[in-house]
Amino acid sequence: MGLTDALFTGLSGLDVNTTQMNVVGNNIANANTTAFKASRALFTPQFYVTDAAGTPPTSTTGGSNPSQTGLGASVASVQQDFTPGAIQTTGVDTDLAIDGSGFFITKSAGNQQYTRDGAFTLNSNNQLVTGSGAFLQGFAANPNGTIVTGQLTNITIPLGTSSLSTPTTVAALKGNLNASGQPAAGASILTSQSITTVGGAAAPTAATLLSTVSATSANTVPLFNVGDVLTLTGSKAGATLPAQTLTVTAATTVGDLSSFYEQSLGIDTNVPANPLVPAPGVTLDADPANPNSVILDITGNEGGANKLEVPGSAFVNQLGLSPLTVNDGTNPAGVISDPAGESVETSMTTYDSLGNPVNVNLTAVLESTSNTGNTWRFFATSADNVGGAGTVLGNGTLTFDAQGNLKSSTGTALNISRAGTGARSPMSVNLDFSQMTELASSGSTLVLGSQDGLPPGTLTSFSIGTDGTITGSYSNGVKQSIGQIAMASFANPDGLNNLGGNVYTEGANSGVAAISAPGQLGTGQIRAGALELSNVDLSKEFTNLIIASTGFSASSRVISTSDQLIQDLLNSAH
Repeated sequence: MGLTDALFTGLSGLDVNTTQMNVVGNNIANANTTAFKASRALFTPQFYVTDAAGTPPTSTTGGSNPSQTGLGASVASVQQDFTPGAIQTTGVDTDLAIDGSGFFITKSAGNQQYTRDGAFTLNSNNQLVTGSGAFLQGFAANPNGTIVTGQLTNITIPLGTSSLSTPTTVAALKGNLNASGQPAAGASILTSQSITTVGGAAAPTAATLLSTVSATSANTVPLFNVGDVLTLTGSKAGATLPAQTLTVTAATTVGDLSSFYEQSLGIDTNVPANPLVPAPGVTLDADPANPNSVILDITGNEGGANKLEVPGSAFVNQLGLSPLTVNDGTNPAGVISDPAGESVETSMTTYDSLGNPVNVNLTAVLESTSNTGNTWRFFATSADNVGGAGTVLGNGTLTFDAQGNLKSSTGTALNISRAGTGARSPMSVNLDFSQMTELASSGSTLVLGSQDGLPPGTLTSFSIGTDGTITGSYSNGVKQSIGQIAMASFANPDGLNNLGGNVYTEGANSGVAAISAPGQLGTGQIRAGALELSNVDLSKEFTNLIIASTGFSASSRVISTSDQLIQDLLNSAH
């Protein structure tokens, strides 16, 4: 060993301490970089020169240790510290922090990369991207909101563009039906003016053409003409019914007019016979006061809530004239209009498969009483029952026991025609009366408690859970999963290749990425609206900077001292 060796030994000290200063300087420079991971330089001695090998002890000597001289230091490795940094709340919905181990997965130019920097933003396509434009990866959700794992995709949050609707399948009613009310014992009786055929030669029948019908009092002038557009706007229990129209053609008959009245007024003719109540529907009854004449007898359904009214202004043609008058009173058989009896009516809004509102009216009437319980009959109508199907949807019964609990029900499955609307037809709705009671009270109540349909809604906001699930909030009140952020973990994170920009790729010694949801396979949870800070400890780095500076200065002193001694030797040689 000579002085020249000391020069190179000092030079190696300059090299390793320079590396140390570079590492410390990089740490300090990135002290405020989001999710930055500090590094440290580790040194190792270079090879040693053996001047004398060691000898073992003998019976006469104690042995000797080897005599070796080191030739400086070298950098063994530069390690990153993947200890999680502190988490700082930002309040920005797209900012994400990992509370624990793991990496976000991104894709750039088709290459899968990894980062802990969660400062994401939404681009113009509503995709979550990094500051450099790489796409955040995760799992998509199907239309029902179920996360489909297994295949990574770009995370998209379609604010303001995505919409969904849910058709109604079940409508639950609640309330109390008055058990102390009087059963229905009558119905509305509406009778028209006396009509005959033009000329008064014969009484009209259901098959008589409507254009040949005239008033008995003026049988030379037809009441209806081909091309007339008839509008009927009656009322039920004081509430105005939706207007219905009928266009008179050359083939329109008196029977068609009768059906038009039944459909427009929501008269359900498909009910069991009740000896206390006249059969509902529209019939042609002979006018005892005028030969060759008939009267339209319009009989409504039982109960006070089914009371019908058709004033003169409710049935008009396109000129606003009323061609046929209908009055409340007594039919030719002597039955008096008496729509009495305990009843209640409610209206509810349901939704078809396209999210269009479909209004349904329900009327419940106390039909009979007994010592073992009472029976109510409900009637369902809807003006949105389109396609020529009429407004009547059907009727059913509710039977209660002696304690006022619902014992059984019938006719609860409603089919509503949506023909020509583009929606699925028929629309099937099941009525659930299980929450109904029948107890004595001052009156009956019947309201819609809940229904599972929803109108179209637009995605207005979102939230990200600790498991990475993105839940969208829609304007119609729906909350549904729209995706889930994925995470990657590695057997040896220190083996990752650092590409700069807070981006890593798999390295030869990192192991293969294990993809999972946050909180699984050893990964941490997601903290939304927050960012991970750098894990740089400035006090530690300043200490390392002093140590590196001292080491550099000492190594330079070795070089300068060796140089001085060499100069002294050279000078003494002269």
